[in-house]
Amino acid sequence: MFKNEYLADLYNQVVKRNPGEPEFHQAVREVLESLEPVVEARPELITKGVMAELVEPERIIKFRVPWVDDQGNVQVNRGFRVQFNSAIGPYKGGLRFHPTVYEGIIKFLGFEQIFKNALTGLPIGGGKGGSDFDPKGKSDGEVMRFCQSFMTELSKYIGADTDVPAGDIGVGAREIGYMFGQYKRLRDEFTGVLTGKGLTYGGSLARKEATGFGLCYFTEAMLNDHSDSFKGKTVVVSGSGNVAIYACQKATTLGAKVIAMSDSNGCVVDENGIDLDAVKTIKEVKRGRISEYLEYHPEAKYMEDKDGSKNIWTVPCDIALPCATQNEINEASAKALIANGVMAVCEGANMPSTPEAIAAFQEAGILFGPAKAANAGGVATSALEMSQNSMRYSWTFDEVDAKLKGIMENIYANVAKAAASYGMEGNYAAGANIAGFLKVADSMMAFGVV
Repeated sequence: MFKNEYLADLYNQVVKRNPGEPEFHQAVREVLESLEPVVEARPELITKGVMAELVEPERIIKFRVPWVDDQGNVQVNRGFRVQFNSAIGPYKGGLRFHPTVYEGIIKFLGFEQIFKNALTGLPIGGGKGGSDFDPKGKSDGEVMRFCQSFMTELSKYIGADTDVPAGDIGVGAREIGYMFGQYKRLRDEFTGVLTGKGLTYGGSLARKEATGFGLCYFTEAMLNDHSDSFKGKTVVVSGSGNVAIYACQKATTLGAKVIAMSDSNGCVVDENGIDLDAVKTIKEVKRGRISEYLEYHPEAKYMEDKDGSKNIWTVPCDIALPCATQNEINEASAKALIANGVMAVCEGANMPSTPEAIAAFQEAGILFGPAKAANAGGVATSALEMSQNSMRYSWTFDEVDAKLKGIMENIYANVAKAAASYGMEGNYAAGANIAGFLKVADSMMAFGVV
């Protein structure tokens, strides 16, 4: 509920200008509500137009992507790139290939990216892109032809000092390789225009592990600040993709026992601790379903999701790490976690908790690490990849991992400090928005009306 009349009117204007985009509305509302004390203390943010500019993308690119399938039929998808804010550096954010992609999803992700990128302390702005193309079930040839068509248009708007996309859902090493190859072919230049590249052509060590590792580094810093740690804790990790797999690995290394993981069909619970090698084989090699885990460990239990409910959040745990997708934890799921004794929730996916779920966690005094802070490890390491490309040099895995750990610990410290400075100690969701916003806002004010 807004207390500031200007921010209430601004939010209503966003809804009116962007009809039918609930994810974007949700993201804007959450940020504006947490920025109320900042705006009250600094009214020039309104009079100089910073708030109004903040919620309007600098540029939206929408284009058709024609490609030919293996049967020789022409297919047409839609491509998007939202270049949201470049106040502190070139646009930076992933590309998502999934049937649910539309302009509203890309706007929401691009808006969140502004603050996440600012929190890293690195000079990167906020952007996001993607397509409603679904790589699942497609041959390598079909994926290649789609990626080449997609990049043929996108290449006109990106560059190492302008906009540097990366991967996201549906965009992994294969897709990045095809797109980088097409960009190089079209532009006749070898530059760091994409991150998440293969190690043989400019990629960074530790990039694949970065979001999951970074999530655990943030969580550990938050726990340490409250005289606790991962050691001896039971952990539930939703998802079984890149973020979830490496969050599971790092949580285990830090002394926790991960007892459940999931995919879009359901979850597996293994009270002896998840066998990560089995999960990697199922998901990274066989591209199978998490239910196949029982073929490796018949003593484990599989629970299929029904009617949109997520059974994984009914599994008792000390720490919950949602790493699947947006709005996967609703109020009922949050209350189930609380009733079962959860002490900390940190978000590995983008906006995986609904506003009602976040309110429930905060009301119950649960430690809550918001996505834009807790999952910033991926984009932070992407920025480190950009640095290595600019230097024509590569750091070792341990060097990148150490830099990532330092970045995530600094993010936690800055988030906690910002929340306390504006009278919301312990509210890390508000602290993340405030800390990220202040860096961007000060730059925007320095530029004048642009």
